[in-house]
Amino acid sequence: MNSSEKDYEALVGLYKDWNSRINVISRKDIENIYSHHILHSLAIAEYLRRFYPEGVWDGASVLDLGTGGGFPGIPLAMNFPAAHFVLCDSVGKKITVASAVSEAMGLDNVECVNARAESLGRTFDWVVSRAVTTLENFYPWVKGRFNRSILYLKGGDVETEMQELSRKYHIESGKMRAWSIKEWLDDDYFAEKFVIEIGKDYLCPPVFE
Repeated sequence: MNSSEKDYEALVGLYKDWNSRINVISRKDIENIYSHHILHSLAIAEYLRRFYPEGVWDGASVLDLGTGGGFPGIPLAMNFPAAHFVLCDSVGKKITVASAVSEAMGLDNVECVNARAESLGRTFDWVVSRAVTTLENFYPWVKGRFNRSILYLKGGDVETEMQELSRKYHIESGKMRAWSIKEWLDDDYFAEKFVIEIGKDYLCPPVFE
């Protein structure tokens, strides 16, 4: 990981400032921005550390679809400077915040786009997102647009959602995995939150039914 405590303090300050003008984080939750938003986003970084070799994102293109104000894309871009991130959202005011924050943080590996997924006309190595909808709804938005995997932050009954996704889109179990964030962050807030990976190919290490 490449970011310091001062970087995160600066990021928190920027979001608090922008959120007072354009509400992209719940007013009730803004004081929890570090734990509930930044750390939650960085669960994807921890997942990569556990399941993939170091440098797997070096030179990679990463689409953050439905980024809102920049989650999980901005914290990830801070930690993976050798990857190129496209932060995409259909709501213009949210992209305004994501653009301003990424620029203020000096993130030259971030591109912010106000668009819908179907209008991008591009393919990416990876797709990340944070619970913008159910897996069943999200998957067709990015199907055929990624070369490696989707990494999706999701809570609740993910097993049922994964089973339904597998049934509807004929995705084999060996191409999907759910990792509990509680294994990394021992906090009740993350008790039922997961990183879900949906791979184009079989995942390694192997996933078994």
